Amino acid sequence: MTGAFGALGLAVARRFAGRGVRLGLLGREPVPASVRQEFGLPHVLSGGVDLSVQQAADAAMRAVAAATGGFQALVNVAGGFRWETLAEGDVSTWELMFAMNLKTAVVASKAALPHLIAAGGGRIVNIGAGAAARAAAGMGAYAASKAGVERLTEALAAELRDRNVTVNAILPGTIDTSANRAAMPDADVTRWVDPEAVADVVVFLASDAARAVTGAAVRVFGRG
Repeated sequence: MTGAFGALGLAVARRFAGRGVRLGLLGREPVPASVRQEFGLPHVLSGGVDLSVQQAADAAMRAVAAATGGFQALVNVAGGFRWETLAEGDVSTWELMFAMNLKTAVVASKAALPHLIAAGGGRIVNIGAGAAARAAAGMGAYAASKAGVERLTEALAAELRDRNVTVNAILPGTIDTSANRAAMPDADVTRWVDPEAVADVVVFLASDAARAVTGAAVRVFGRG
């Protein structure tokens, strides 16, 4: 799983670990000490992985496969957010959003594909965004990059249909995290979606129960 050390990544990791799944957890930042303490062996933790670089992603996926004997699912959680209007902002924000949200999913998926195919099939679950359907002011770069995640999901699902690899996306509403609470102190957080609720949908799409689901974009909005 990419983006494994953030609020959503950890929620997903805990759901899988609670079901006895051996995890490969990847992140751009160093592995936090608290995560090392919570997810020791038999899990594989790797920090400092730059998913904008194909060689780095390839090496990380090989290391996970070598340590675990192969893997059958990839969850692309890595991403980020910036609010910025076009008139007052900078074009580099668009480049940043596409690099963080779309390129990471492209690079990680390409790195994981040989391992999924070698295992006889598997699952890719991408984290998109409900906001991609209609962008508000200041949301253009973020929404466009997340819309790209949906198109990647559709194209890759069609590409892998005969390889026994399903590819689906989850489109969350606003997720109830400490960062979002700090950024939106006056919001009604009871209408947001819990990270654990999103994690439950990830686990379903990665399971055998979802073997007939591919190319889907699943809205997970809570009461939003």
